[in-house]
Amino acid sequence: MLFVRPGRLADLDALEHMARTAQPVLHSLPHDRRALEARVALSEDSFRADVDFPGEEFYLFVLEDSESGKLMGTASIVAAAGYSDPFYAFRNDALIHASRELHVNRKIHALTMSHELTGKSRLAGYYIDPSLRGDAAAHLMSRARMMYIAANRKRFTPEVFSLLLGVTDDNGVSPFWEAVGRKFFGRNFADIEIESGGRSRTFIAEVMPTYPIYVPLLPEAAQRVLGEPDSKALLAYEIHLEEGFETDRFIDIFDAGPVLTAQVDRSACVTRNETRAVHEAAAASNDSTYLIAHNGADGEFRCVLGGLPAASNEGAPLAQAARAALGVQDGDAVRCVPLHQPQLDEQSGDAQ
Repeated sequence: MLFVRPGRLADLDALEHMARTAQPVLHSLPHDRRALEARVALSEDSFRADVDFPGEEFYLFVLEDSESGKLMGTASIVAAAGYSDPFYAFRNDALIHASRELHVNRKIHALTMSHELTGKSRLAGYYIDPSLRGDAAAHLMSRARMMYIAANRKRFTPEVFSLLLGVTDDNGVSPFWEAVGRKFFGRNFADIEIESGGRSRTFIAEVMPTYPIYVPLLPEAAQRVLGEPDSKALLAYEIHLEEGFETDRFIDIFDAGPVLTAQVDRSACVTRNETRAVHEAAAASNDSTYLIAHNGADGEFRCVLGGLPAASNEGAPLAQAARAALGVQDGDAVRCVPLHQPQLDEQSGDAQ
């Protein structure tokens, strides 16, 4: 059974392998082993810390196969993006150029470098082993983070955001980077991705333009990809929308990928949450699939996918494998959120 838990220093070898092989680059996992070890140690301290408001905490999660013990994925939360250095993104602006003499009044689309996202909690570092088939593991790995945020509100800001991979070709070349970033950095996209530290490095402000970039002056190939997720990020995009994220006025400064934001109060993991009591399942359930999470002592956290009855008064009947993965016993409380939103087919049908 696949389950999500906090990463540990004992996972260092597996995490280092992910850091070096994952595509696209995982900003949350440094390639240098010593830096990676420090990052994992920070995560362990963050989970155990008594936190009243978000600061420099970093939370690293891993996806483990309970049968083999192999790590199959990772994802993370940055409690406050740009805690040490500002977090940079491009803001979509509309600039007015007008001339009374020529009777001209034009609204021009421009990109302005901004650090308005600095200080907000960020979902980052998402990676799933390519050998996993189906969408269930991807939903579990991604949305387990929101299950943790929903259960630990003081640790995070009321609004969270996530930056998704922008469009690249089969060779990993970004049309937007070639039109903009390369002109200022003079280096390959992948090299700067590794150096950027998740868009929070001082050299970004030193090298990137501080004045607006007029979109109509960019090549058409660069204009077409503004705010568009890469084909490899479409599933992640859909998962975020399922949770309640929406596209915002920001895009990534390197590949023009979309920035999605969500109010935690309006997210599915908050609005659709049910607290249920665990009891032993008499038989395998064919009911709806739920995200099921448990917060244990000393920073422990577990999340699995499992079938539960729709009626909350029936509790959380769980098989032994799920109970072991969650570390729960009869009577323990778990957070339960339906994996998918109900489709409003009746309402949409009436409008035809």
